[in-house]
Amino acid sequence: MRITLDSRRHLRRFLAEDVGRGDVTGALLPGGVITASIITRQSATVAGTSHAREIFRLKGCRCRTIKPDGSRASAGDVIIKVRGEARAVLACERTALNLLSRMSGIATRTAELAGRLPAGVRIYATRKTAPGLRTFDKEAVEIGGGMRHRMKLDESIMIKDNHVAAASRMTGLAPEAALEHLIRKAVGRRGSIEAEVDSIGDAIIAARAGAGTIMLDNFTPRQVRTAIRRLESEGLRDRVRIEASGGITGRNISAYADSGADMISAGFITHSVSGIDMSLEV
Repeated sequence: MRITLDSRRHLRRFLAEDVGRGDVTGALLPGGVITASIITRQSATVAGTSHAREIFRLKGCRCRTIKPDGSRASAGDVIIKVRGEARAVLACERTALNLLSRMSGIATRTAELAGRLPAGVRIYATRKTAPGLRTFDKEAVEIGGGMRHRMKLDESIMIKDNHVAAASRMTGLAPEAALEHLIRKAVGRRGSIEAEVDSIGDAIIAARAGAGTIMLDNFTPRQVRTAIRRLESEGLRDRVRIEASGGITGRNISAYADSGADMISAGFITHSVSGIDMSLEV
């Protein structure tokens, strides 16, 4: 992946956080150049190599990628080779490994889940990411075969339950009427409109009001199928995309994929990351 000015700024901050005023242990080493390899201890879908290389480059090191982003690596495989001044290599070690391990963990989990979905159904990331790491977390999802969904609140309109509750409280409208009011108010504004609903009745209201995507929140696979049949009977199915979200795990994602939903979003792929065990060996 291409390193942007924004990602480089984050990488500088990550490195500065770890190094502080200077690596006092590294300062004990004599001057000189070393070579080192980043090795995975687990099978993984690799993600984050461009960012790991950039971290080393910030300290003047040279890197060569052996396993590029998106490739499969087996336990014991070399991911990146590094050459540079010993103090610089070791100052970057933990920051590079932390990011590479996290991103590869996300990509690996995403790839496992995406492999269980039929053609035309995609898994989407949510905004349940670690603060400061959203760009990297969502990039890892994409490398693993998923979709980023919206990155920030300014990208598209997503009317959630608390928006409806707040509008209902402030206007005196019933929740169903508040949902319809917010969607109709959003029609014609920049970006797409998505509405989160927790009942089939609200799904019908949202589709009629003009939502382009309807998120069925915490519906079971059977309830998703029922909601889709109702939308079809009302002549509304072709107007909307259906997103299944909430309570989705590796154990039930196949059932959701068979429910007829167009999109499946899962927060756990980014908020409950199992990093890949990696190490740097001189």
